[in-house]
Amino acid sequence: MTSADRLVVTVASLAAELADEPGPIVLDVRWRLGGPPGLDSYRAGHLPGAIFIDLDRDLAGPAGPAGRHPLPDTAAFQEAMRAAGVSRDSPVVVYDDGDSTVAARGWWMLRYYGHQAVRVLDGGYRAWLSAGLEVITAEPARTRGDFTARPGQMPVFDAAEAEVMARTGLLLDARPGERYRGEREPVDPVAGHIPGAVSAPTRDNVNGDGTFKDTADLTARFASLGARPGRLVGTYCGSGVTAAHEVLALALVGIPAALYVGSWSNWIADPARPVATVP
Repeated sequence: MTSADRLVVTVASLAAELADEPGPIVLDVRWRLGGPPGLDSYRAGHLPGAIFIDLDRDLAGPAGPAGRHPLPDTAAFQEAMRAAGVSRDSPVVVYDDGDSTVAARGWWMLRYYGHQAVRVLDGGYRAWLSAGLEVITAEPARTRGDFTARPGQMPVFDAAEAEVMARTGLLLDARPGERYRGEREPVDPVAGHIPGAVSAPTRDNVNGDGTFKDTADLTARFASLGARPGRLVGTYCGSGVTAAHEVLALALVGIPAALYVGSWSNWIADPARPVATVP
């Protein structure tokens, strides 16, 4: 098994795994900024055996100065995962609507809290449908898991460290280019980016169908941005969700990266912090 196989799984491979008992725990984390609610999409159809996990409720704490999607309370995250059937040794697959942006947050959260056997479904629900595979509308019965959350198993950094990383390492901004440049800001009250950060939109990590680009293309992309093994790399976005996708894409090519969980929504909470734009 390659490192990529330990991080993402194709729809064909997952279908084969689900045909055997017991298959992996499958978590549906579909979510869209501004709606409609992911639960509505889940109820309209989901992968067999999948359990719905809500980004705002289960994969984040309450919004505030720490950011729009700060880390949840450890006990609350542990309970959400146990209720979904996640155990210490159970393999987990996470999926979203297609490009793995939200699924990567679920992947990162489980890794951060100590679960090692977690993968993202490449292409998500859209790829599953395109392959003509079965979907169901009934919510499956749940068997309670025994997962124990141990925070700190993935590297993170805060605002002060982001400022240092932008000067001494490589700080990647995972948002669309127009938000980085300060041309448009549809979510947060201040537009722009952390001074010294490099624009690296996550949409460039995937193909048109939402699947990840191959490792050669990803390696070339990140090399052009200055990311290479052995260099200190960090990533941020608006609220720490999209940035997790960047961490996953970097991991696919063997480059570890830290995540600024509070991201831009935390950075601008202090008006004394500098903001850069591109003319």
